[in-house]
Amino acid sequence: MKTDSPPSRRALRWREPSVLPGFIPSFGFVVVYLSLIVLIPLAALVARPWERGIGGFLRTVTDARVVAALQLSFTSALLAALVSALMGLVTAWVLTRYDFPLRSLLDAAIDLPFALPTAVAGIALATLYGAHGWIGGRIEPLGLKIAYAPAGVFVALLIVGLPFVVRSVQPVLADFEAEAEEAALTLGAHPGQIANRVILPALAPALLSGFSLAFARAVGEYGSVIFIAGNMPMRSEIAPLLIITKLEQFDYAGAAAIGLVMLVLSFGSLLVLNRLQLALSRRGV
Repeated sequence: MKTDSPPSRRALRWREPSVLPGFIPSFGFVVVYLSLIVLIPLAALVARPWERGIGGFLRTVTDARVVAALQLSFTSALLAALVSALMGLVTAWVLTRYDFPLRSLLDAAIDLPFALPTAVAGIALATLYGAHGWIGGRIEPLGLKIAYAPAGVFVALLIVGLPFVVRSVQPVLADFEAEAEEAALTLGAHPGQIANRVILPALAPALLSGFSLAFARAVGEYGSVIFIAGNMPMRSEIAPLLIITKLEQFDYAGAAAIGLVMLVLSFGSLLVLNRLQLALSRRGV
């Protein structure tokens, strides 16, 4: 007599009742909501660039101006996210481990880029780093030009990325047991070994998460950049600005083509970072 094969683990997982009831309606609501807010708009973005065929799409995304803008956006975002990760870790350490006057004021100031309109931040940066600004007026005679140059893009992206790293690392540092550091110290470890083998491994997933958020925000940043970058094609023009330019020229397919390239590159980068973060978490790093 033929017997049925035992169900797989995945099937058993779906049949097991959940501790929290209401999974089916909750899951359905999430899928519908994400479809309306994220998936359907992205589907429209994917469909629009092909109005001129594959040839038109390739001509748009391989144009020298588009390539230069994409390269500037992603390179500046990567460098800014790396610096934000380092300085965000230091800032979170100071806010968590030390008690000093005006500490709460500094802690609140970290969130200003979240609340401040990006255009206001861009105007402030252009004023500060311009030729007659407090900083620009002193460094430009030395040959260091920030405003209206690619360096201005990097400076603007630093501001928008720092809060993501600080707020990702700060709760982990606050919950980190100081006894682990003290135990390592009593066993003869010097501060460098404690940082590399005790503190940083525990902070790695949170730090990588903050880096991912800072990078994602920097890639699409627009308002704070255009006022300080100078927006010169082939030199200091970012990809989001080029998309706006094509929309003003009623080149909707071209704008969607650039947006699609940014979407693919961003999604691929975030997918790699998320897989790395998951691997670190599973290893207990």
